[in-house]
Amino acid sequence: MRDAATTTSLTERTNLAIGAALAGRKRGAFTPLLFAGPAVIASIAYMDPGNFATNIQAGAKYGYSLLWVVVMANLIAMLFQALSAKLGIVTNRNLAEMCRDQFSRPVVIGMWLLSEVAAMATDLAEFLGGAIALALLFHMPLLAGMGVTAVITYALLMVEKKGFRPVELMIGGLVGIIALCYLVEMFIVPVDWQAAGLGMVTPQLPDAQALTIAVGIIGATVMPHAIFLHSGLTQHRSPASDNGERRKLLRFSNIEVIIALAIAGMVNIAMVIMASSAFHAGNSDVAEIGTAYHTLTPLFGVAAAGIFLASLIASGISSSVVGTMAGQMIMQGFVGFRIPVWVRRLVTMVPAFIVVAMGVNATDALVYSQVVLSLALPAPMIALVMFTRRRDIMGEFANGRWTSLAAIVGTVVIVLLNMVLLLQTFGVAIPGLA
Repeated sequence: MRDAATTTSLTERTNLAIGAALAGRKRGAFTPLLFAGPAVIASIAYMDPGNFATNIQAGAKYGYSLLWVVVMANLIAMLFQALSAKLGIVTNRNLAEMCRDQFSRPVVIGMWLLSEVAAMATDLAEFLGGAIALALLFHMPLLAGMGVTAVITYALLMVEKKGFRPVELMIGGLVGIIALCYLVEMFIVPVDWQAAGLGMVTPQLPDAQALTIAVGIIGATVMPHAIFLHSGLTQHRSPASDNGERRKLLRFSNIEVIIALAIAGMVNIAMVIMASSAFHAGNSDVAEIGTAYHTLTPLFGVAAAGIFLASLIASGISSSVVGTMAGQMIMQGFVGFRIPVWVRRLVTMVPAFIVVAMGVNATDALVYSQVVLSLALPAPMIALVMFTRRRDIMGEFANGRWTSLAAIVGTVVIVLLNMVLLLQTFGVAIPGLA
């Protein structure tokens, strides 16, 4: 007779272990790892190729001066990912489903269409990132690189059929590769740590283009699909049987969010620092991923450039997988029925191929895709704040006064930056941003 562990899947064994931990039957130093997964998956959205593009431009052109934007965006992201996870844990509903239940039909349709535009912008960034890396590494056309990225992504999505745990481990491994690559880069490039420290805590926008890049950084960091996705990743993962178990789940979830997004934030900070240290002094015009790769080789050797490409490939593939998962969850949540993964893949993949076929500059497309994401961001943020502070939805887990205030301030910051960007786009002069 076979052991029970061999007759159940990894996901089932994880669920059983989580249940035992919640009931107090399982304890140990590694018990918190059972609860790790949702925030790790969501965190890949904060290290996608859009981050590479905006962070390279920020570091190369403005040195360390926009690091404060990365720090601010990451703090806002921590709060909203924690709220998204809480919504799923407490209600067993994801954010898109909750919007469909609570809002009028015109609002739901509007949010769905806005979310689809955001999903297209997300796919554009993710496919382009993987394709650029493959094109640089294997000297293949960009469209061919996108095709290879699409095939690899679809193959990895099949892992989802085996349950949540294999996907969490797979994405966690790719997150580890990205983080390790940038840790190594910090030992290769010379860093002015004092200037970097000042840049993290000193708000400044040197000019109007800095604002565009700042909004792009926020769009690449606090992402609409990640806010939707996190609530779905927690809603059916070992659901709690009572409020005591919900409190335990929330405690572990908040710890995971802080750790996973702190790692993502450090990777983004490392990206800006690398670009600033490598390019700002003598190559401040470096604005494209391809140029950055070719410039790194003579400056710091093949190893630095190779590590950069390895992290970009891991980022493009993993974020494309996560983007499809989020897009499928968003579409199903708003329309109320299941969508085949290949249909979901085509809906947002085709526009990315069209943009590349039209000959649009790849890195510019990446940066502006992040601006689109930032413009789409207030809708899910506002909805999440509304739902998580309502006692009729959240019960005793409704946001307290300070949590609500912090969430409202974070949303206002995003909305104000977007308004300034729109005014700037339409030629309205903004004091201090000549």
